[in-house]
Amino acid sequence: MATERQQFFEKFNEAFMTGDLEFILNSVTDDVRWEMVGDDMIVGKEALKEALGGMNTNDTFKLNIHHTITHGTAASVNGVITFTTNEGEDKKYGFCDVYQLNSFKSGKIKELTSYVVEMD
Repeated sequence: MATERQQFFEKFNEAFMTGDLEFILNSVTDDVRWEMVGDDMIVGKEALKEALGGMNTNDTFKLNIHHTITHGTAASVNGVITFTTNEGEDKKYGFCDVYQLNSFKSGKIKELTSYVVEMD
């Protein structure tokens, strides 16, 4: 059974799939840093809000979380995201997100590092 902290990170990942921008923004610090390894770095809640502004697409996502690991102020979630684009193209990505919180008890996400690989 998942702990409360593990459930939080699973819900955070699900918020990306459902476009729940409010939950995402309420879960991060004002100076959050999100590094998408090999792609981009987003710094600050306002920049995150802007970057995620286009989240509402008609694509249907399926999230399959394999592991959620938490320890102190650190956490990691990995799994697979599958979806079909509006053009009918099937896509599948393996991911691992590594989190750093600003405090142990009910902390918010201050750093997020995402590793994403397209799968066949």
